[in-house]
Amino acid sequence: MTGPFKSDPVDAVQRQLFPGNVFDLLPTEHDCYLFHDLFQQLNTSSIESQYSPLGQRAYHPRKLVGILIYGYSHGVFSSRQLEKRCNEDLSFMYIAGKNCPNFRVLSDFRKDHAAFFQDCFMQTVKLAMEMKLVSLGHVSLDGSKFKANSSRHKAMTYKSLKEKEQTLCAEVEALVQQANACDAEEDAVYQEKTGYELPADLAFKQQRQKTIKAAKEALEAREEALHPGEPIDAKKQISFADTEARIMGKKGDFDYRYNGQISVDSDHQVITGQHVSQNANDKQEVQEGLASIAQSTGQLPEKMSLDNGYQSGSNLAALEQAGVDAYVAVDRGEKSHSAPLAESTRALCKADFSYDEQADCFHCPGGQRLVLKYEGKDGNRCYQAEAAVCGRCPYYARCCKSRQGAGRTITTDGHEGLRRSMTKRMEQADSKAIYKRRKVIVEPVFGHIKNGGFRRFSVRGKDKVAGEFSLVCAAHNMKKMVRAIMTGSVCPEFGNTSYQWG
Repeated sequence: MTGPFKSDPVDAVQRQLFPGNVFDLLPTEHDCYLFHDLFQQLNTSSIESQYSPLGQRAYHPRKLVGILIYGYSHGVFSSRQLEKRCNEDLSFMYIAGKNCPNFRVLSDFRKDHAAFFQDCFMQTVKLAMEMKLVSLGHVSLDGSKFKANSSRHKAMTYKSLKEKEQTLCAEVEALVQQANACDAEEDAVYQEKTGYELPADLAFKQQRQKTIKAAKEALEAREEALHPGEPIDAKKQISFADTEARIMGKKGDFDYRYNGQISVDSDHQVITGQHVSQNANDKQEVQEGLASIAQSTGQLPEKMSLDNGYQSGSNLAALEQAGVDAYVAVDRGEKSHSAPLAESTRALCKADFSYDEQADCFHCPGGQRLVLKYEGKDGNRCYQAEAAVCGRCPYYARCCKSRQGAGRTITTDGHEGLRRSMTKRMEQADSKAIYKRRKVIVEPVFGHIKNGGFRRFSVRGKDKVAGEFSLVCAAHNMKKMVRAIMTGSVCPEFGNTSYQWG
């Protein structure tokens, strides 16, 4: 009786008479074969020239970038886990060619070659275009926050930095004087210097002082670049681990993060452009987003859809200058209401005021003009009505909120005409239909990336972070190409055609 259970094959505990290929154990339809063929299409000559023929031979950069992309596409981001997979996982062994780079080799390669990863990303875009997976007919731009390789608990405000720097200066000076006095006493008695605890404490204080000073200088340089000539807010913070990361978040979830921006093509959700921003919002990201698309594809998209976070004057101006057919969602305060103002009790919003572009003024529903009051250094303009006229207006209680009785004000920038034009355009049914596709073009891509496990960066500094984000986007594009081949959507002319896909 053998029982109800299957027995192990005979060769499970025996050696084979004739040697076989270990990769024959993989299914013929395994994705590692396609990934390997795609990796062979990458041009790594730009980085190969950096290697020297002297000394021990290095791993080929195509092999290392292949391991990293394959790992990122399968939710493996740790260099130690990548090394482990190259030792234990047959698919990773196939990608690595049965090589097993040390985790330090993989980690250093990821940290030191950020520019190369950006070039790899652009190659994946061009490869996708050759496979007819990208048409640039409709591209959606969006951003999402990813945690920096730091912690909000390893940070300090500008006020605390100045206070701590002064305290450490005093402590270091006191320790130096104490050490000198101790050395003098010991020299007189023993004719040699001793006292080991004090120098160790002094070295720790001096190193801490150096760290505090570097962080303080980095914060001052950052604020000077953002707000030239203005005093620094004492509550401004900076991280010791990654001084280029910024506090970002909402609804109480604030941490040091970077703002990852991607432009996704509507055909197969291939990322056609990407960059990393230090801005907490998306009001200045369109110009760099368009530049990234042009650099990767050599052209600009026909249509582009963006959410209301991009509805700033500078973004709209960049879209108009580029000649892109854009569809940008309107902020809630700038949307027109269906019910007439006289038939409702709601408060007056900006959309209730008409804008005269030639006269550069606003007209309120009560017939009063709001003229330019002042223009700030950041380009924002403030328009205000006369307080006496506002006081006699029937809409006063629903319009003016000033406790001092000042006239109604409206703040905008120098591109109000573009804002009104976009608002009018987005009221049309066909524009709404085009914009409606945005949420199924770009938002699922961030879902795939984050649900795949990538939620924080492994490197520090904006340049290195930009390199790792390029690696993430390249891995996503590779997955899209592999899926298209396996489902039979495309049939590339490279690789092993004996594999049966679809």
